[in-house]
Amino acid sequence: MTFPLPHGLPGLFIALEGGDGAGKSTQAALLCEALESAGHTVVRTREPGGTPIGEKLRSLVLEHGHGEIDARTEALMFAASRSAHVHQVIVPALERGDVVVCDRFIDSSVAYQGAGRGLGAQAVLDVNLWATDGLRPDLTVLLDVDPAEGRNRRTTGAAAEDRLESEPDVFHASIRAAFLDLARADPARYLVLAASGTPEDLHHSILDALPVVSA
Repeated sequence: MTFPLPHGLPGLFIALEGGDGAGKSTQAALLCEALESAGHTVVRTREPGGTPIGEKLRSLVLEHGHGEIDARTEALMFAASRSAHVHQVIVPALERGDVVVCDRFIDSSVAYQGAGRGLGAQAVLDVNLWATDGLRPDLTVLLDVDPAEGRNRRTTGAAAEDRLESEPDVFHASIRAAFLDLARADPARYLVLAASGTPEDLHHSILDALPVVSA
């Protein structure tokens, strides 16, 4: 796989996407370790979050107990966090030539708020492209997870579900469909993997798509 570097910056921007319980955090950690072992400077980050204001917004939008959050407010909170993240963390890292590995990016808003909340994919995409000056990942790894399997994974043990995780399976099914629609619309930029694979197999599939790892 080759990368057109659509942002025109020397670094490489990789996003991991997928429904809750897909294993994004596990794959982000494995990928960062492999990239660092290959001699790259890596910035591992997440959304919402990645900056002080982003982490505060993450708490407000994901944790229970902050009162009602309507769909538009939710979408704008994610976009505000993402704007700070892009301008304060991601773009400076790409300008330095670093590899950025991000757990979620714009596609999550298009899927969760555009499809799941019914705000419309294009409307949510437009807001986020404005917030990020049009920044898009060079590669998006989509870990495709069945909603029931995702719930089983994230409810194993003592961890409680956050506001979005606790939505019904029909909500998560609409998100899954939206992610797959995004990947079908721009296949050159996506690597779609079944999250049912073992963490090791998924990791090797991601590495196979990244010749930069052997640099």
